[in-house]
Amino acid sequence: MERLGYQRQYKIQGKVNSVAAQEKCVMKLLIYHICVNLPLMIVSYPVFKYMGFTSQLPLPSWNVVCFQILSYFILEDFIFYWGHRILHTKWLYKHVHSVHHEYATPFGLTSEYAHPAEILFLGFATVFGPAITGPHLLTLWIWMSLRVIETVEAHCGYDFPWSLSRYLPIYGGADFHDYHHRLLYTKSGNYSSTFTYMDWIFGTDKGYRKLKALKAAEHQYEYVEEKVPKAD
Repeated sequence: MERLGYQRQYKIQGKVNSVAAQEKCVMKLLIYHICVNLPLMIVSYPVFKYMGFTSQLPLPSWNVVCFQILSYFILEDFIFYWGHRILHTKWLYKHVHSVHHEYATPFGLTSEYAHPAEILFLGFATVFGPAITGPHLLTLWIWMSLRVIETVEAHCGYDFPWSLSRYLPIYGGADFHDYHHRLLYTKSGNYSSTFTYMDWIFGTDKGYRKLKALKAAEHQYEYVEEKVPKAD
């Protein structure tokens, strides 16, 4: 989509990353997945096993799967919010989190483009829920798939008519997180990963909500101008 300009009318920002910038992201992600994520998965396996992780039959009921995954989303969002806010303190931003913010115009793959220390730090939020509950492998696969889809969508840079944020008010989505990437680290806000209520509770989304209100008022004004006939 980035290369071909597909669905450009839904792109949040006008800027498009260069081919070199996209290739840089892809190459670093390959290195991170092999040198950071893979060893982390191997090391964490005994912990999951100790907590009751299994791949044996019978499969868990869908009630159990859905309850665990919803719990994981809530836990992950809470931990991620505070971890992300900490990463926006001056020293940590400069030495760690600024890597992720190299892309002020994010695209899907930049969701995992980050300093290795940040991958470990914020990755803890993703694995914490499964680590303390020892889920079935099926549940873990579904959770990880949904989490990756969510973070890629949040970084995709497109606000589609079918985006979940248009139908679920507490879901952040691409428009919510794109705002975070556009602003300076001290003023960005919108620190949550999936939902928006943590930012609302602690007032770290005020700038975003103000901007949305101004845009809505502007669109309303344009609509009225089109409908009201001009005097001769």
